[in-house]
Amino acid sequence: MQNIIISGTSRGIGYALALQFANAGHKVLALSRKSHPNLLQNQNITCLTVDLSDENDLKKVAVFLSKNWSKVDAIVHNAGALVLKPFAQTTLSDFEQVYKVNVFGVALLTQIVLPYLEKGSHVVTISSMGGIQGSAKFAGLAAYSSSKGAVITLSELLAEEYKERGISFNVLALGSVNTEMLQAAFPGYEAPLSATQMANYIFNFTLTGHQFYNGKVLQVASSTP
Repeated sequence: MQNIIISGTSRGIGYALALQFANAGHKVLALSRKSHPNLLQNQNITCLTVDLSDENDLKKVAVFLSKNWSKVDAIVHNAGALVLKPFAQTTLSDFEQVYKVNVFGVALLTQIVLPYLEKGSHVVTISSMGGIQGSAKFAGLAAYSSSKGAVITLSELLAEEYKERGISFNVLALGSVNTEMLQAAFPGYEAPLSATQMANYIFNFTLTGHQFYNGKVLQVASSTP
């Protein structure tokens, strides 16, 4: 049994992933702005309503850990924010909204959990193929794709900074997955993979990937995009 923190669990990949870990007997701390009823009913899942863009809200995680867990075995930074606008119409507020969740939220949550990470812990950040240098880019995603590039570099840096403690940091850069967020941004587009299929992959990678990788970015895409 391991203690796993997952962000963005109200729907899509995060929701499926939380259930998979819990049903496999692991303890899950599920973070999202809204808690899914099915997760609330699972005895292996603790749901915290947390807005990752709010530094004060993130303090709920610190309080929970201090009272309930002595260690954290893995974090899956899955939460994401997306703004689809032409670059000329993308405001500073739009950029801030996306970066607060996709980059700053990842950094702050990792800082909170660091005291509980031991040798063998694995921090997995979910990025996007849009954040990979040289990959196909799509108009209207300036804030989103650039934030996903930023979080890749952050993870590489943390892998170097904490390698002596035996904590592994890796990134999964996902291609298109048929989630609610994708459908909201690109109505009618059918991605080749479902949220559950991708959750299966992330589940196994979280538990075993750090045995083979540290500071690495793995491209997980069956198509372009």
